[in-house]
Amino acid sequence: MADDRPVPLDEYPVHQVPLSMKHVATGDRNAYDRCIFHVLDHEGRALLILGLGVYPNLGVIDAYATLRTGGVLHAVRASDALGEDRMRLVVGPLRIEVEDPLRRLRLVCDDDALSYDLLWTADFPALWEPHHVQRRGDRLTLEGRRFVQAGSVAGVVRAAGEEFRVTPGEWTGTRDRSWGVRPMPGEEGGRLAAEHPTEGFHWIWCPVRFPDRFLMVIVQEDADGYRTLNDATLVRPGHRDRQLGWPQPEITYRPGTRHPERALIHLGDPRGPQELEVEILTSSPLALGAGYPPADDWQHGTWRGHGWTDRRTYDLTEPHPLAGYGVTDHAARFRLDGQTGHGIFEHGSFGRHDPSGFTGFDSVAPQGS
Repeated sequence: MADDRPVPLDEYPVHQVPLSMKHVATGDRNAYDRCIFHVLDHEGRALLILGLGVYPNLGVIDAYATLRTGGVLHAVRASDALGEDRMRLVVGPLRIEVEDPLRRLRLVCDDDALSYDLLWTADFPALWEPHHVQRRGDRLTLEGRRFVQAGSVAGVVRAAGEEFRVTPGEWTGTRDRSWGVRPMPGEEGGRLAAEHPTEGFHWIWCPVRFPDRFLMVIVQEDADGYRTLNDATLVRPGHRDRQLGWPQPEITYRPGTRHPERALIHLGDPRGPQELEVEILTSSPLALGAGYPPADDWQHGTWRGHGWTDRRTYDLTEPHPLAGYGVTDHAARFRLDGQTGHGIFEHGSFGRHDPSGFTGFDSVAPQGS
C-alpha cells in the first residue's frame, strides 16, 4: 500500500473540512464532481456535447464527447484511475484547460474519430441553479450544487472527414458544473427501490443565450405533476437578476413518441407575462455515447481499467430504443420579448405524467396530435 501524502491542492487555503483535498467529506460511493458543455450551430447542422467527471470514492475519472451531424452521432469516451492532481483535467484524448476561472476555458479532443480545439469564453456571469435534492423513501439519493453559464465559442471541430469552423456569431456555448452525490451504476436499489418505485419523471432544463441577456429555466415534476425543482431567472449585465416566476410549459410531441418538436413556456412576471418559444433544431440522446442512464455500453463512474478509450458511431436516422427512457439534449432556437436566442432544450419524460396525459412508461403522444 502506498503511503498517504498531501496532494498539490493541499497547498492552497481552500479546505472545507479537516481532510486532504483528495478526499471528499462523505463516504458515499456516489460522490461526484463533473461538468457538461454544449456547443451548437445556430442552423442545427451540428451539436457537440462534452464533459468530464471525477468520482472520488470510486477512484475513477472519465470524459466523453459526442457530435451530432445529420443522422449520425460520433462519440469518444475515455476512463482512467483518478490521480492526485485534481487540477489536471485530462482523460485519454480529452482535456479541459481552465485558463481563467469562470471566464475562459479551452476544450480539446485529439482523436482520429472526433477532434476539436475550442476556446469557450463566458458572455454572462455564472448563475447558481436551485439546490437539487432527491430522496427515495428516507434515503438521500441525490444532492447537488450546480451553476450554469452561457458564452461564445471559437475554434474547429472535425469528424468523419467533415470540418466545422466554429465562430461566435454562428455558434453558442453553454455549460453546467455540478458536484455532490447522485446515483452511479453498480449499486442495487434494494428494499427502497422495491417499496418506492419511480412512477414518473418529467424534466426540462433550458440555458438560453440571447444577444444581451441569459435565461435559465428548470422544471422537475413527479408523476402527479408535483413540482420538486423550479427556476426561471433572467440575467442581464449591469442589472439585478430577475425572477420570472413559475414556468408553465406546453410541449408539442412528435405523434407516437415523447420527442418534442416545439414548445411554448409561459413565464410569470408581475410586470406582464412572457412567452418563451422553442424551436427544436437537432437532438442528441444523452444515453448514446455520453454515458448517462440508461446507456447500455458505458456509464459515468464505471471502472473500465487503466487508459480505457472507446469510439462509437450511432445511427440516428430512426429513433433509438434507449432515447425514450433517458434525457435528450435538443439544440434549439428560442424567441422571447422580440429577441432570438440559442441554447439547449433538455427534456426527459418517462413513466406517468398527469399534466401531459401520459399514463405510464409505454404512453406516448397520440397519432395525429
